[in-house]
Amino acid sequence: MKVLMVGDIFAKPGREVFKKNIESLIKDNQIDFVVVNGENTTHGKSISKEHYYFYKENHVDVITSGNHIFKNTEVLEYINQTPDLLKPLNMYKTPGNGYVIIEKNNKKICVLNLMGNNFMDPSNSVYETMDEFLSLKLSYDILLVDFHAETTAEKIAFALNYDGIITAFVGTHTHVQTADERILPNGTAFITDLGMSGVIDSVIGIEAADAIYKQKTGLVRRFQPAKGKAKLNGVIIQIDEKSNKAISIKRISI
Repeated sequence: MKVLMVGDIFAKPGREVFKKNIESLIKDNQIDFVVVNGENTTHGKSISKEHYYFYKENHVDVITSGNHIFKNTEVLEYINQTPDLLKPLNMYKTPGNGYVIIEKNNKKICVLNLMGNNFMDPSNSVYETMDEFLSLKLSYDILLVDFHAETTAEKIAFALNYDGIITAFVGTHTHVQTADERILPNGTAFITDLGMSGVIDSVIGIEAADAIYKQKTGLVRRFQPAKGKAKLNGVIIQIDEKSNKAISIKRISI
């Protein structure tokens, strides 16, 4: 089985580069299952109902998110009816699901969304949340984790703590793809951050001038999604059909 996991899709340029490439990615790489992080989909923050359906029409099985998921209040109106749109499981008592189990190609695939505790919005302990999740002893063959967090150290530490329990661990949130993809000692496929799918010559998706103005002056300016050439960033993970263990993880940047 091959799984495609795509990093934070940022605004219209991110959606366009995803739509342009998804069918060829699936065909050329024989992809069986697609996960995208959609928390920046709509104008850079959160995801409208229209854009939820955009993903469903473009071969996406599960949409993960992060700290911006509820910045668009429209999400509150529909997230309880869309179990394949996830919010971080440890995000207090907010609506929606933190994980989902989908059966595909005779495999039960669990996708779990978590948010880090360091330099992020307040949330429950990610370790306690993970341990509570594991204590449920749910029935699945493959466990994919999107860990939405700020620091590389927190992502690496968490992944190593659950190495061999998680099939594949991918970090999101920083919007910068890391070059440390590998199989951890006990078999978990890992990358610190998938990177952003959006305009590369920007400041993590927003117009550079807006970010520079704020950094130079300390004054607030409304951030606008950047325009220009975009890239799609993510990974392809191959999983052994018999053992359900990760065989390989390969970065993509298109």
